[in-house]
Amino acid sequence: MSDASRDAHHEVQREDGPSRGRYVIRLGGGAEAELSYQRAGDGSRVVTHTGVPPAFEGRGIAGRLVDALIADARAEGFKITPLCSYVAAQFRRHPEWHDLRA
Repeated sequence: MSDASRDAHHEVQREDGPSRGRYVIRLGGGAEAELSYQRAGDGSRVVTHTGVPPAFEGRGIAGRLVDALIADARAEGFKITPLCSYVAAQFRRHPEWHDLRA
């Protein structure tokens, strides 16, 4: 994971399972921000949800989750299908990610 996915307080962690996974930032007090995905048969990731607790919104946390996903897609060579509205909006804002879209 890239240095952009970390800061002094909260680190982005990736949790992988055989068919799904997520990027998570543990925010303290049991709160978590997450970006969850399913693995497609072609090896791509279908992003289904991004969520940040209301008390933590507006701090760029969701963007850090997406940045970690993008960094991993570049490093590992997988494509992304953004079903989640937040990630779909980020893809529209970042035309340089076009090559990562499944």
